[in-house]
Amino acid sequence: MSVKELVDNAIEKRKIAIFSKSWCPYCKKAKALIAEKFPDVDKEVFELDEREDGAAIQKYLEEKTGQRTVPNVFVAGQHIGGNDDTQSAYAAGKLDQLLRV
Repeated sequence: MSVKELVDNAIEKRKIAIFSKSWCPYCKKAKALIAEKFPDVDKEVFELDEREDGAAIQKYLEEKTGQRTVPNVFVAGQHIGGNDDTQSAYAAGKLDQLLRV
């Protein structure tokens, strides 16, 4: 499977897809919010620093979204952005709306 297929399938098939790096404090905050507020929602986390294709995934995500940094969060197929964007979207009720919870 190509990097493009991997990323696009994850975004399409999972309610939440998070592209992260295991050591990143902003990633940890975004993952903690999702885990706490949406524990039963179908999600997948990709730790780019732990994958051989991590750099290629990050490059494709930059091409796809214009965002170079992690976390790179998608909810219900929609690009949310990084941690600040994810926290703001949750506070505004946007994540609940997208997930219909």
